[in-house]
Amino acid sequence: MLHYQSGAKLHDASVPRVAALPAVPGMARPQRVVLVQTQGENGGAQEISRLLGRGLTARGYEVFNIFFFRKSDSFDEPPNTFYCAPERPGNPLAVLQMLWRLARHLRTIRPHAVLTFQHFGNVLGGLVARLACGAPVIANQVSSAMSMSRPVRAADIVMGSLGFFDCITLNSQHMQGEYAGYPASYRSRIRHVAHGFDDKSLDLPKAIARQRFGLPPGVVLLGCAARLHPHKQLDAAIRLLAVEPAWHLALAGQGADEERLRRLGDELSVSGRLHFVGEIAPSRMTDFLACLDVFVFPSQAETFGLAAVEAANAGVPCVVNDLPVLREVLCCDGKPTALFFDASDDTSFRAAVTAVLTDDVLRDDLRQNAKGLKARYSLDTMIDEYIRILDQAI
Repeated sequence: MLHYQSGAKLHDASVPRVAALPAVPGMARPQRVVLVQTQGENGGAQEISRLLGRGLTARGYEVFNIFFFRKSDSFDEPPNTFYCAPERPGNPLAVLQMLWRLARHLRTIRPHAVLTFQHFGNVLGGLVARLACGAPVIANQVSSAMSMSRPVRAADIVMGSLGFFDCITLNSQHMQGEYAGYPASYRSRIRHVAHGFDDKSLDLPKAIARQRFGLPPGVVLLGCAARLHPHKQLDAAIRLLAVEPAWHLALAGQGADEERLRRLGDELSVSGRLHFVGEIAPSRMTDFLACLDVFVFPSQAETFGLAAVEAANAGVPCVVNDLPVLREVLCCDGKPTALFFDASDDTSFRAAVTAVLTDDVLRDDLRQNAKGLKARYSLDTMIDEYIRILDQAI
């Protein structure tokens, strides 16, 4: 059974229902905006759409969220959420049924604009939106090139070049460089919109925070909040435990790579110091960050690196893979807000973490530099930019 959620009440989605705002005499009906993406989970793309939806609602828009399927039981659902399928479709017929429900629900809502996220959200959601309701489509490129298959990338290029997308947003200047070789008709639709984020500054004593997550007190605790996927290279963080017997590692997230990571912990005999805390809601991320001595981020592919930005802003010293996009994003006034290392070199990784743990001046400098992140990636600025895009598209 599928479900549509409006606030706290669940409905049978066999007959889609849309929660409408009450009409106010003499006032125009709010513009209806739909946010479409692939799976419901507590990931970076979902966090951005949640914040965007909340911001647009506060500005008077009527916002609906559509996910192809629900991936996580702990997903922190935004209001007005509809799932096209209860789980990832396992065959072509199930995919077609999912897309049919997406089309039917879009026709029911009759949105003034559709914002799509993630590569499948853009390609499949954008196509269905054009055919089902004809509303302008704003595609948000929040997936790294590494995560796209060739057919999906080809479809994205064709759709963007032919005008299926009225606007295509990128969240970093580095991403714009990756699209420099795309057709001119595609590039003409690109807009740079940096992510905004919720301030997750630490406000909980470390001992209490660790108690809430069942993490050991009085130990050196490294941590990362990320989807458990090979592209995140969390195995590099686990290998640190094998050479540093005093260190522990806490991983917040879920994903298909969990079994392999647990197996690696067993093989290295570090499972007792490897803590899988599971996926946590955005509202609990502040408490998780308060647990950590160092935030480690060995990811091999990012478009922005929202988790690392949140951690640095919160005052947790960050050690991150030396990617050009992370160099760009984790910087304020020309000063780094994180320590960079080569994730392909375990010695480099270990040295960077050791430096952060032992060098008081370095830690203080990183924290001081990171204070500018909140202003650089203002949530209000992100919302304002999307409103300008909507005003031009609608």
